[in-house]
Amino acid sequence: MTCTSRVFNHSKKLRNAPNLLRQEHSTLVRWFSNKVHPLSSKGDELGHWNIRKIPGGRYLNCNSQSTASFSHTRRVINTDTITSLGLFKGNVSTTTMKMGIPGSLLSKSFPGPHLRRGFSSDSGLPAHQKIGMPSLSPTMTEGNIARWLKKEGDKISPGEVLCEVETDKATVEMECMEEGFLAKIIQGDGAKEIKVGEVIAITVEEEEDIEKFKDYKPSPSGATAQSKGSSESAPPKKIEVKEEPTSSPPPKSPKASVAPSTEGRIFASPLAKKLAEEHNVPLSSIKGTGPDGHIVKADIEDYLASRGKESLPTAPKVTDTTGLDYTDLPLSQIRKVTASRLLLSKQTIPHYYLTVDTCVDKLVDLRSQLNSLQEASGGKRISINDLVIKAAALALRKVPQCNSSWTNDYIRQYHNVNINVAVQTDNGLFVPVIKDADKKGLSKISEEVKHLAQKAKENSLKPEDYEGGTFTVSNLGGPFGIKQFCAIINPPQSGILAVGSAEKRVVPGTGPDEFEFASFMSVTLSCDHRVIDGAIGAEWLKAFKSYIENPESMLL
Repeated sequence: MTCTSRVFNHSKKLRNAPNLLRQEHSTLVRWFSNKVHPLSSKGDELGHWNIRKIPGGRYLNCNSQSTASFSHTRRVINTDTITSLGLFKGNVSTTTMKMGIPGSLLSKSFPGPHLRRGFSSDSGLPAHQKIGMPSLSPTMTEGNIARWLKKEGDKISPGEVLCEVETDKATVEMECMEEGFLAKIIQGDGAKEIKVGEVIAITVEEEEDIEKFKDYKPSPSGATAQSKGSSESAPPKKIEVKEEPTSSPPPKSPKASVAPSTEGRIFASPLAKKLAEEHNVPLSSIKGTGPDGHIVKADIEDYLASRGKESLPTAPKVTDTTGLDYTDLPLSQIRKVTASRLLLSKQTIPHYYLTVDTCVDKLVDLRSQLNSLQEASGGKRISINDLVIKAAALALRKVPQCNSSWTNDYIRQYHNVNINVAVQTDNGLFVPVIKDADKKGLSKISEEVKHLAQKAKENSLKPEDYEGGTFTVSNLGGPFGIKQFCAIINPPQSGILAVGSAEKRVVPGTGPDEFEFASFMSVTLSCDHRVIDGAIGAEWLKAFKSYIENPESMLL
């Protein structure tokens, strides 16, 4: 009976524990102490935790046994930094605490405190936040810092621009999300090839904490992060089994030795292979320290550091033998991404090409009439390319099979007609998008094309300016006089129209011996044969030609 009464007594107290924890934020602090073990004891509700405070702001368990078992994340927290509202300013992390009583009398889980922001827990440093390189576009894997608009020590507020990041397609402003002070800039102006997620700056909440980060250097994100994780998880195991520290190193050595001996293959990460090729480093002479003995970037860098500059002179030897005078131009992010995407397109998309000549005499006459009206009303002039974009959009609406993209499981047909327009700049090739081009008038299309082309030349396009296109138009005829060319499809789209220049030709007249002059423009449609069959592509070109040769129908 005595044992049963104790069980019921503890059951009633623990059943009320979630309500107590929601009301008393200060009680939650003890869950994050290194030495705390919550214990049930006699007394009021706040006396459920039999603990005492020790120097350093920690709490120590005073009992040796407990009828309840708890699992939680242990962290050291300075209780002096707790505000009266129960908000944490120390090095804490949101966690999920679970508690239970033997015999399945009670099983319940509840979330830990909701924090305003997640702080890093570097030892010896005040509360701070690491700002990582953001992913500002779907295809972005790394970026460059164009310039910082804030200096170290500046106060920052939500919505303010911290820096300008050069992505794979444009230069985008990176805005601040929270209030604080910019304590340290890790990656300065002009920093290149920064991986997404890599730390670029440190912010703090208190201004007096800025000086403490003057000499701060972030630890490497790869191996050190894993070693920290293993070191944090190892101490709890050392208490129970003392042989674990000696058993942890052996698995690493056999993994490194097993990988090369499996079938004579050498396993290395793509970045390590690229770095090894650039410096002519034989992978067979390097012992990998990555998972299962894989060679990682750090292994190549260590090898180069040990050899000094011995491996580098091999590269100039090849170029010196040619005797040519040359200059190596650095690759911009847009140039790298354009090269990789176009290479991927030609290697994976089965291209075929359809060419047709269209008479543009009526189109030129209509353009002249419309520009007269535009000049009278103060609007911008309409170009032949604007009329081509409108005709292509209407043809896509008439033949929607060409307004599609290929996936491994299905063909996705779009209901929006968004036309990308190729724009050449000094920084590279950009393809801003005219959204819902089939529903917009010629004057609106003309305004958007000119505005986006100017932003592309200024390298100030935002992701929404070039994402979401379903078809592309590339015109080398008007500005460059190219008669005819074949364009490469812009994945994941399935078609791109290459527009050549217009030229006068002699054509048969009405009579047997009569001849007339007419202007013809050559256009070539590049199609993805997985999505657009030959007959479908020909049907689209027929619709496009009809709109070009009878431009009044585009105004209906």
